[in-house]
Amino acid sequence: MKCYIGIDLGSTTTKAVVMDEKGEVLGRGITNSRSNYDTASRVAKLEAFISTRLTLFHRQLEGLAGLEGEKIDRLLFNLERHFRLELFLEQLEDLHQTCAENAGDLRYPGQKEKICGVLDVAFARLADKLQGLFGPGVVRKSDFFRDLAGSEYMNIAEETAKEMGMNFDTLINIYDKSIIEVENRPPNADMEGKFLRALTKVLEEETDLSVDPADVMEAIKKVLDLDLEETFVVGTGYGRVRLPLPKEHIRSEILCHGLGAHLMYPKTRTVLDIGGQDTKGIQIDDKGIVVNFQMNDRCAAGCGRYLGYIADEMNLGLHELGPMAMQATKTVRINSTCTVFAGAELRDRLSLGEKREDIMAGLHHAIILRAMSIISRSGGIDDEFTFTGGVAKNEAAVKQLRELVQENYGDVQINIDPDSIYTGALGGAEFARRAVEEA
Repeated sequence: MKCYIGIDLGSTTTKAVVMDEKGEVLGRGITNSRSNYDTASRVAKLEAFISTRLTLFHRQLEGLAGLEGEKIDRLLFNLERHFRLELFLEQLEDLHQTCAENAGDLRYPGQKEKICGVLDVAFARLADKLQGLFGPGVVRKSDFFRDLAGSEYMNIAEETAKEMGMNFDTLINIYDKSIIEVENRPPNADMEGKFLRALTKVLEEETDLSVDPADVMEAIKKVLDLDLEETFVVGTGYGRVRLPLPKEHIRSEILCHGLGAHLMYPKTRTVLDIGGQDTKGIQIDDKGIVVNFQMNDRCAAGCGRYLGYIADEMNLGLHELGPMAMQATKTVRINSTCTVFAGAELRDRLSLGEKREDIMAGLHHAIILRAMSIISRSGGIDDEFTFTGGVAKNEAAVKQLRELVQENYGDVQINIDPDSIYTGALGGAEFARRAVEEA
């Protein structure tokens, strides 16, 4: 089966989209961007192909009499849950073994056996605790391995070190070195085997399928036997020059975001993308071709990286900033969106007695105000307007955007797709498809 792939290597996250020869999206994948960009692109692509298999599973299962609608959705939800758990436990064991290897570091002479004993206990407890994150109905704050492992390792390692008379700092140092190594190793192969083992567990749990489990297994095997051919890959994004692709497979993020927004919303004429490192105002025609654009300068003020810095300053998760700002009773004026001075102004506002919620509202207002200036320089806003990038998931940023667009341009249709973070990768996948199908 022909597959066309777009990879958007951003400064914060790397995204991938898999598309078929008709232009239909089959799968999406996302991961942390790393210093090792080759690994980030491989992991994002792997995730997109996992998503593709799940899409094809759904199509295949629709052909089974007595299995439709909610039953298929439930079966595939549980299949992915068990599959993700197996992937996670595999990486957790990899982290365990890597920590054990690093326990032989020259900084810990004669301590390897004792350190490994503590690690064995800590990781056994960690596995027991974290398996619960993959239970039915459990909502995880993140699907990134580092976030899930790190969220509990510190607590469990500290508790285990105290019980077994080990220096806690030693366990932290070993973990910090090991997690980087594990992160830069994509999961092992044998995805087919993992899916089949996960399906076996699901079929053991499901007692009211009203269809022969053997037929379900056969349908899934048919999809797993299907060869997904990487027909053409296009790379884009902040780190595109680092992607292991020839020059003819690289497209600018301006072109990809413009085309991606057009595919999502064909009537789009203006696109705003706020990424981790830059903000782009893009004007496109009725075919998704870029006719004008403006970007912020080299400073990352007002971008996703700025919000990440603010989250760190306030000891919050990035996902908590938007909801906090939505609780504001007023909007505190923020004079600068400069990342360098953000911490100082933030502390100054807090010392003056301003509420954190009101400061957050002011920060979001300042970010969108800066974005509006970039849009204005690109040619303003024409109906329809599409907001893309990771910041499009921030409800406070969206609220400020709607208010400022209404104030400056009147009633304009504003589009925000739930999968807007994949816009650049979507455009890349379409460029890849056109390179072959329309050649």
